Amino acid sequence: MALDWVSPWFDPWRVSGGLAQQKMVSGLSPSAALNALQSAPVRFVPQTELPEGVAYESHIHATGAVPTRENLHDFFNALCWMRFPQTKRELNRLQAGAIAQAGGVQATRGPLRDALTLFDENALLLQAPEPLWDALRARDWARLFLTLRPLWAQATAVTFGHALTEKLVAPYKSITAHVLCLPVPPNLPPDPGTGAHPWDSWLAAQLTPAWLATKPYTPLPVLGLPGWWPANQDPAFYADPDVFRPPRPRRPPPPTVPT
Repeated sequence: MALDWVSPWFDPWRVSGGLAQQKMVSGLSPSAALNALQSAPVRFVPQTELPEGVAYESHIHATGAVPTRENLHDFFNALCWMRFPQTKRELNRLQAGAIAQAGGVQATRGPLRDALTLFDENALLLQAPEPLWDALRARDWARLFLTLRPLWAQATAVTFGHALTEKLVAPYKSITAHVLCLPVPPNLPPDPGTGAHPWDSWLAAQLTPAWLATKPYTPLPVLGLPGWWPANQDPAFYADPDVFRPPRPRRPPPPTVPT
């Protein structure tokens, strides 16, 4: 499992991921290697320890043990637990609560669980000047990435979703993140002594079920981020409507029923 840790999307995971890899090379299993880092509020256990018929999220919430397969998807999930422990714990608490309220896992997740899963798998966090946010919300790609390009020097984008990070192991142009529509404030203090990302405690405190159920995300093709991919230095990179899609037209209101 050779990973290019110098890529900008791997920045949050570089230290813990590199250390875990070294321990696996020395012969430890993925679960043992991750536990040896001692930097998460949960334990990582082999997938076989998930009892049959028990929901994954419910098991984590009840036991503090995260079933972990030997693949990149679960590896990045574990790294996210290390860097965003409070946020991951809150997401898990909300998932387990929704499952319990529904009487178990149902055929459809429902709005809250859908939003939580999307966050967990594919979210990207953004700290950026307001003009960039305005252009992003409007999906005005030319303004976002060309006109306002110098402003990206004042922005920070952080991958959170572990499926998103897994896709970026072998990057392709159409990889699209769901940016959480929650501008990260500047100068958040680090969590001393925990190794957690400086945004973690702030982010965990923002997550309310009612807000998350609205799916507060906006799409962003991540290889369009300045500095993330050499090809995007050419303005023609963004002239691809299959990737940089315009906003959907608003539906007209239904006709008034005559009385």
